[in-house]
Amino acid sequence: MAELVIVLMGSKADMSIAQEIRKELSAFGLEGEYHIASAHKSAAYLLKLLADYEMLDCARVYITIAGRSNALSGMVDANVSAPVISCPPYSDKFAGADLFSSLRMPSGVAPLTVLEPASAALAAAKILAIGNPSLRERIVSYQAAQTKRIMEDDQLLSI
Repeated sequence: MAELVIVLMGSKADMSIAQEIRKELSAFGLEGEYHIASAHKSAAYLLKLLADYEMLDCARVYITIAGRSNALSGMVDANVSAPVISCPPYSDKFAGADLFSSLRMPSGVAPLTVLEPASAALAAAKILAIGNPSLRERIVSYQAAQTKRIMEDDQLLSI
């Protein structure tokens, strides 16, 4: 079964986060499809994109990148059957308080919130790996490399 990660940005200001996600996805051999669609400014366009993706017969995960009120993540989750991972950008402008909009969702709406782009990509890969043994092995190798790096750092530690 094919896997698909759909990355939706609220605006082009979110491109740097999408690029970080793309880099991490590629490390797991996953491709993403990237779009800009605002829940506030282009709701009809967003809903059309989602309807088209929901017609596909493949395993998929959505990653949303939107700050401020982050209606994007909730709107996507409320209109799709696949998991949604919200990866909101941090904003110094509001001292991070706009992250609350990613954490407080209405009942029946459940996007997962992951703050680091690389971790959002890893979460998407883990979700897709449930039905893909090859991808699961790539994740196990990634985790083994992380463990090896930490153990090597511990061996080199001199305080």
